[in-house]
Amino acid sequence: MSTDRDLFTPVRMGGIELANRVVMAPLTRSRAGQAGIPGPMNAEYYRQRAAAGLIVAEATQISQQGQGYAFTPGIYTEAQVAGWRLVTGAVHAEGGRMFLQLWHVGRISHPSLQPGGGLPVAPSAIRPEQGQAFTATGFQPFVEPRALRADEIPGIVQDYAQATRNALTAGFDGVEIHAANGYLIDQFLRSGTNHRTDQYGGSIENRCRFLAEVVAAVVAVAGPERTGIRFSPLSPANDIADADPEATFGHAVAIVERHKLVYVHCIEGATGGPREIAGGFDLQKLRHAFSGLYMANNGYDQALAEAAVRHGRVDLVAFGRPFIANPDLVARMRRGAPLAEGDQSTWYGGDEHGYTDYAAFEAA
Repeated sequence: MSTDRDLFTPVRMGGIELANRVVMAPLTRSRAGQAGIPGPMNAEYYRQRAAAGLIVAEATQISQQGQGYAFTPGIYTEAQVAGWRLVTGAVHAEGGRMFLQLWHVGRISHPSLQPGGGLPVAPSAIRPEQGQAFTATGFQPFVEPRALRADEIPGIVQDYAQATRNALTAGFDGVEIHAANGYLIDQFLRSGTNHRTDQYGGSIENRCRFLAEVVAAVVAVAGPERTGIRFSPLSPANDIADADPEATFGHAVAIVERHKLVYVHCIEGATGGPREIAGGFDLQKLRHAFSGLYMANNGYDQALAEAAVRHGRVDLVAFGRPFIANPDLVARMRRGAPLAEGDQSTWYGGDEHGYTDYAAFEAA
């Protein structure tokens, strides 16, 4: 293995240096209460995992309209900002670095989670055919969303900008724009969910317009060196589909390159599923069309991650589920220690059990 480029060597990311190339991927855990306010338990959870080169905090709604799951955190009230400040303070005290993932779920929601019990919004009034909404009273069927009016879209773009301001106020080192997994930005990008006939629909350029406006608004606040983005070009998550993903995401990455974002975070293959997708395309094309850092995600174990970094296919590797039961994942990988298995019944919602009570390897 190369001594100057491996999974555990530092890397410069914009204005900060990461201690290693292991990233904690954003993981929804639904432990922020009804008001979406992180607290001491959340601070302890992230503090335990601060040895990651970078933590990307769980997806966090930019507004109440952006919420799609019960008990997920927000970044649009003063109390939420104060709660996140506890978290970033705990991570920074351990020498860690942390970005916040900015989230608007679009149609992947339910009226019980929306302001005034209204309909979820989307590019077009197309109901998801797969899955259900996770609400405070359990799983509920998705409803047909309301198509956004063109004059509403600038307000959502400004919600992204304000959420970015709030994230920086809360002490985050930067933000990641969530443009993956079938949520609102992804819904605009894809031909299967965007049937609009105005300037936000039809051609690839038009379908990428909302993305371009969000990126510009976030960069205007945070600067490109503190802004990353997440894509899932091949994933069918949340009933998303596109007629020509290679062309769509080629254009999307060109937008990101034009704004010189610090990294692209790419889910390779189906989210939480197979890495190889029939009819897919070579994601290295996207990687080489972007001059910033390339963060890979999905199905990586240590051996695959080390090979990808060593051969220059990736700059950073994001690990999700392994971080749940292994807060000391970096130390375990360095030592070749076995990984603990978590209890999947504790992944979403609950208390400290299955959240902050996993033993570190030294104490195992």
